[in-house]
Amino acid sequence: MTYTDLFENDDMKLINLLPRDGAAYYHGKILDTATAAMYLDKCISELSWEHDRAFIYGKEIVTKRKIAWYADEPVPYTYSGYTKMALVWPVFLREIKQVVESNCGDVFNSCLGNFYSSGEEGMSWRSDAEKDLVEHGAIGALTLGGERKFSFKHKKTGEKVSLNLEQGSLLIMKGTTQQNWLHSLPKTKKDIEPRVSLTFRQLRF
Repeated sequence: MTYTDLFENDDMKLINLLPRDGAAYYHGKILDTATAAMYLDKCISELSWEHDRAFIYGKEIVTKRKIAWYADEPVPYTYSGYTKMALVWPVFLREIKQVVESNCGDVFNSCLGNFYSSGEEGMSWRSDAEKDLVEHGAIGALTLGGERKFSFKHKKTGEKVSLNLEQGSLLIMKGTTQQNWLHSLPKTKKDIEPRVSLTFRQLRF
């Protein structure tokens, strides 16, 4: 299933994209094109990117995708068998966080940035249910750069929901989404501009 009409026509309230067992809300573009492009350039040039590493079936995998980890404090965050130490927010990233918070009403204390240099880089099926995260907490994903397809898959039924994440747009996942749904960013051979996804999180300090 692919959603194109993401708002109720009568009062423009956000609707839940997931049919059951979770909550995901697409806010559409919260940044204009020029502002999103400016922040994309700053993210690419100023954040401390490194290739992500993970243990999958006992083997170490180094991804083409790069990550950068920031938080209110220099705290550790462990997932996929690796612990990463957060850096303190640069001023412009804190500005972005405040814009995201003002649009969704949630408050975040950390951010995992993902840098995809082309459509050939993506993210396989996963869920963000690490013990370091607040249980049932919100995750806000802000897209900067090339528009990409984003998919959900129910862990038990296999039901899928997909949407396109536009430049400057915000997707919020909360409730039991991470416990019941996987999500992915499928790879594509289409000529797509570099993309940064800033995933704001609620970490247990």
